[in-house]
Amino acid sequence: MKYKVITISREFAAYGRTIAKRLAEELGLEWYDKDFVKKTAEESGFELEMIQNEGESLSQVDKWVDNIMATVHSGYNSSHDDIFLAQTRVVLELTEKPCIIVGRCANYILREAGIPSFDIFLYASTEARRQRACEMAELDGKHFDPEKDTAEIDKYIRKRDDHRRNYYKKYTGSDMGSCENYTICLDVGTLGVDRCVNILLELLKD
Repeated sequence: MKYKVITISREFAAYGRTIAKRLAEELGLEWYDKDFVKKTAEESGFELEMIQNEGESLSQVDKWVDNIMATVHSGYNSSHDDIFLAQTRVVLELTEKPCIIVGRCANYILREAGIPSFDIFLYASTEARRQRACEMAELDGKHFDPEKDTAEIDKYIRKRDDHRRNYYKKYTGSDMGSCENYTICLDVGTLGVDRCVNILLELLKD
């Protein structure tokens, strides 16, 4: 492989975890998503639940509160800030060995550290993501019927996308999904998971 580290950024329910797992199996690499949360908890001392909620998500309200507190208190660090710093240390630690890292602004962190990486962005139309969103929503204790709850599912997807984009913007200064931040951007809805995996394997094995 040209690159020992692969990063995957993705829209919510764009099959990032699925594709990461497939690539890891084909390339014989470790991949980190849920395990990343555990490592960050060990590094930061924060509870797992807090990292799951704040480790890659920032609502407009959270953003507003953080900005107000930073203005009032010089040197203020929010829990989001502390978790991001812990995640940065974990990303850099993990890249000592070849691996795949899902999310966590890893592409930006590695670029700033001067570490070469193959950076992927996965996206798809809302329609293409609905079924997967229903499956993922169950992890949050929500239950949607893909045939009846279309409006609610779409609202949930937009909310999760917005929170993820807010987080990425705050800590990188760039827009998530902007092509200049990635080696390749793939429309999973149009291409399908299998074709995306094959395209990436062909590029990575050159």
